[in-house]
Amino acid sequence: MSRVLQSAIALVVLQLVVRGVVAGHSDFYWDDLILAGRGSELPLLSADLLLYDHDGHFMPAAFVVAGIATRIAPYDWALPLVMLVVLQALASLAVLRLLRALLGDRRVLLIPLTFYLFTPLTIPAFTWWAAGLNALPLQIGLAWVTADAIALRRTGRRRFAVSGALVFAVCLLFFEKSVLIPFVAFATVALLSHVSGSPSPLKTAWRRGRALWTTSIAIVAVWALAYATTVSSQFEWAGMGRAWELFSHATSLGLFPTLLGGPWVWERWVPSPPWSSPPVVLVVAGWLTAVAAVAATMRWKRRVGWVWIAAGAYFLASVTAMVITRWGADTTFELAQTLRYFTDTASIVTIAMALVLRAPNRVPLLSRVPANRTKIIAVAATVAFAFSSVYSTYTFTRSWEENPTTDYLATARASLAEHDDVPLLEQPTSIWVLLPVAYPNNLVSRVLGPLNDRPEFSDSTPELRMLDDSGQVVDADVTWVRAITQGIAPDCGNLVERRSYTDIPLDGPLTNWEWTVQLNYLASANGAIEIAMENGKAAEVPVTAGPNRVFVRLTGGGDNLRIRTLTPDLSLCVGMGPVGVVIPKP
Repeated sequence: MSRVLQSAIALVVLQLVVRGVVAGHSDFYWDDLILAGRGSELPLLSADLLLYDHDGHFMPAAFVVAGIATRIAPYDWALPLVMLVVLQALASLAVLRLLRALLGDRRVLLIPLTFYLFTPLTIPAFTWWAAGLNALPLQIGLAWVTADAIALRRTGRRRFAVSGALVFAVCLLFFEKSVLIPFVAFATVALLSHVSGSPSPLKTAWRRGRALWTTSIAIVAVWALAYATTVSSQFEWAGMGRAWELFSHATSLGLFPTLLGGPWVWERWVPSPPWSSPPVVLVVAGWLTAVAAVAATMRWKRRVGWVWIAAGAYFLASVTAMVITRWGADTTFELAQTLRYFTDTASIVTIAMALVLRAPNRVPLLSRVPANRTKIIAVAATVAFAFSSVYSTYTFTRSWEENPTTDYLATARASLAEHDDVPLLEQPTSIWVLLPVAYPNNLVSRVLGPLNDRPEFSDSTPELRMLDDSGQVVDADVTWVRAITQGIAPDCGNLVERRSYTDIPLDGPLTNWEWTVQLNYLASANGAIEIAMENGKAAEVPVTAGPNRVFVRLTGGGDNLRIRTLTPDLSLCVGMGPVGVVIPKP
């Protein structure tokens, strides 16, 4: 094993140690709960799980992996932690394989490798399990398939076409952006031919990799059919002014500071994820470094202009996709500074650096500086970048570990296990964990359903309790938004004794919403009834003989409640009671 390869492996191990520490300070967050909830609730190979439009994403493999992990250890972060580190190891080794295919075991290989391994550009997606299940397979695919394409160009062996096609197909199941993998691989092979002096780089790349490209086209065709019938993305143009502002934030405050190991500083509004907030000096230095690097390498190396154009085009395409798919009336410009929408640009910059280093020299890079001093400068710059990146990783971790979901899940796990004697009504999860925009995936039955020791989640319960914002089960009351009227049946109030619906008036109308009814009743026997709002879906509710009460969660509105008996010969007297929302008891 060469010394360069030994050094490269040592760098990979060091990166994994750093990433392991970072992941150890992470926990479940936002979409993680949606993946865990759906993955544990639905059969792993069901269409409802696999063909699900997750906020514009088509990611069946991610749901399956999350479902398996949740079934093994519900909300135990140890398993996602190991999963993220293993995926990162595969991505890093795939990048090392690609760089060896481009540069051999030359010492310059360590420069782009260090950039990929330690850049903060990939940290936000890595630490978020759901985002990592998208981003890491994409990074694996970009590196592996491109290396296979280069090997196919060099050797003509079809096994590289088979390997590349299989990896591409698997990556597509984790993240729809993986559709770009064969385009990146083709561009890399073409650019490799171009910088090497080939007169027809596009024809050469197509001819030598035809088996891989045609297979990839067939895979994309099948995948596109599944994607088009599953995902209904709504594209929205923000307007040129706002689009430019988002692009500015993505470049000046996003990508360019990471080229120097930035951003150093992260800001956050909990429960949103952190976003980069680099100091002005780093923003300026990032721009100057990018411009200087492109200018210097074009003077130093032959035929590298198209390399930088292609890298810039990929980044621009990523930002454009973010603008048209994630823009909305409430979208802030800080979205671009979260970095996760173009985290895969780290792989593209790494490939671009390797292609530039592979290109033949035009003139010495530092013609007036001795060769040994040039090497010292290169080593010093690489080490400085690594230290800067590790510091940015540290500051990100400090911000990211403030996660309300951690305490919420821990409290809910313990409290639900202590209060499993009666059903718990459905309710939204704390807004500090999942905002209402995630409905219906923010409901406690979906978020906390994977837990083993818990009460049943139901539409009705004889004892009203709720989860507060901390995850604690507490006693609760129903507010008197409206009231069930007393009724006119002597010594009864509202009499229900028919299998057809009996309308029970409220003291005023209710708009369509999710309401809770406190039903105070006297039943002639044990049995079941069906209850609904005047406009809404009915719920089946068990009743017990004698005077009792039951709390029922209904969706709908109108001026009346509608009740009918389901048990033969059952009669029910319904008295006054509130209809409103559930709040903790004072």
